[in-house]
Amino acid sequence: MSRKSLRVHEKDNVLVALQQMKSGETVDEADIQVRLVTDVPAKFKVALEDLSAGDRIIMYGILVGKATTNIRKGEVLTTENVKHQSAKVTAKKSTITWEGPDISRFEGRTFNGYLRPDGQAGTANIWLFFPLVFCENRNIEILKEVFEKELYPEQVNDHRMFLRQLVSSKSADDGELTVQRERVFENVDVRFITHQAGCGGTREDAEALARLLAGYLTNPNVAGATVLSLGCQNLQIEIFREALNRINPDFNKPLIMTEQQQMGTIDNMLQSIIRETFEKLKEINEIPRQAVPLSKLTIGLECGGSDGFSGVSANPTLGYVSDLLTKLGGSPVLSEFPELCGVEQELVDRCVSEKDAERFLQLMKDYEGAAVESGSGFDMNPSPGNIRDGLITDAMKSAGAAKKGGTSPVTAVLDYGDYVRKPGLNLLCTPGNDVESTTALAGAGANIILFTTGLGTPTGNPVTPVIKVSSNTTLAEKMPDIIDFDTGPVISGEKSIPEMGEELLEYIIRVASGEEKTCAMRMNQNDFIPWKRGVSL
Repeated sequence: MSRKSLRVHEKDNVLVALQQMKSGETVDEADIQVRLVTDVPAKFKVALEDLSAGDRIIMYGILVGKATTNIRKGEVLTTENVKHQSAKVTAKKSTITWEGPDISRFEGRTFNGYLRPDGQAGTANIWLFFPLVFCENRNIEILKEVFEKELYPEQVNDHRMFLRQLVSSKSADDGELTVQRERVFENVDVRFITHQAGCGGTREDAEALARLLAGYLTNPNVAGATVLSLGCQNLQIEIFREALNRINPDFNKPLIMTEQQQMGTIDNMLQSIIRETFEKLKEINEIPRQAVPLSKLTIGLECGGSDGFSGVSANPTLGYVSDLLTKLGGSPVLSEFPELCGVEQELVDRCVSEKDAERFLQLMKDYEGAAVESGSGFDMNPSPGNIRDGLITDAMKSAGAAKKGGTSPVTAVLDYGDYVRKPGLNLLCTPGNDVESTTALAGAGANIILFTTGLGTPTGNPVTPVIKVSSNTTLAEKMPDIIDFDTGPVISGEKSIPEMGEELLEYIIRVASGEEKTCAMRMNQNDFIPWKRGVSL
């Protein structure tokens, strides 16, 4: 790595250390020369000038914190000398003009997807099983074992085979230990969701879950579903059907709904479900992939396990992909509202409509107010791992996280449980919790999710392929079983953000076409956590 540091924006009064540096070293950045007065770990920030207690810390061209003590030029910034501070925003102040990137490489390009009757296109063909209430989780688990073992034997866990070897004291080459790996249905996958909701809590919780699950059924990656209800829970079948009708009045996918309290014995119910579902799987298996335009892509933008490089390499790469997709007529979706704290003015000014600008500010205000009322706040968003890797304030983390949304106009602002309807950049209100947010992105219609990480996370989703993008090559080499795409060459100076962005879009097309499986898909990592509003950051 040749570059030692980076000044992200010309207005910044800090540098990002691209590699570990020692006290006494000198770094040159543009017309500024800085002699380090402390050791600086890679990914941390260094003061470009002498700062007094109370002075503003500027990064990405915006306010990301303030000095709590005097900080010398060349000194590392830490939680001991800096605390969170962000600019206050009350209204839209300007309107952006936007040309966007060169899309000549991708004009006219397609991916091989599953075209649905409502005009959406899936990147997968999935039959989904889920309960309306946690009481049915056991039955979902029984169905999971039955369908996966009998129809998809390649999903048998290799660790289970290892244990079988230990129990039998036979070698892996022994014929009795082999597993038949041929699938019964080549063109359809089965996925299973369980959760701890649907009853108890509040009726608002049940209605929010209904909207989320209705979004999953509407997601173009889902071809049909088997839904289990107990019968007496808060989330009644009628409530679920109403939510589905609001999201998709013309819903016409195959749907099997069973209520246990009307079915008699569990055995009778499960046999009925197995029989009906098997017949539907035969039909769904006949749906072919076909060429569809890239405008049919709805891509969720997510980050988790972020580090001090995330806002420099991985997130801006996603931002470039977001801009490419917007110009191609697709729909990128930026989530995690606690991680937009400090960049509200930029996003408000990018809103096409005044109504969306006002809605965004109100959602942010309500969310932060609920967090404060519960004894927390957006300033407590960075995790211990974030802080250890140089993201020492929420505004600093947020400024880098927002780079995933690129530079295009914001065409819609969505609340949790809303569904993407407009092309262009959508903002979706979700918590910063990785799985709660990816769960919501799939429920909003994302048929691909891009997930940046600097520390590593195995997160996946039951219905939407999750592409893991590392901010640094060290992580990609250390954890190749969970990382799909490496933006480390941006840090080393080998590649530019546009080059990385175009490479990533090519990879997305292959995943969307079924030509490549993501690491999370290969691991069968299918995470699903509904958001109980106001509890999570």
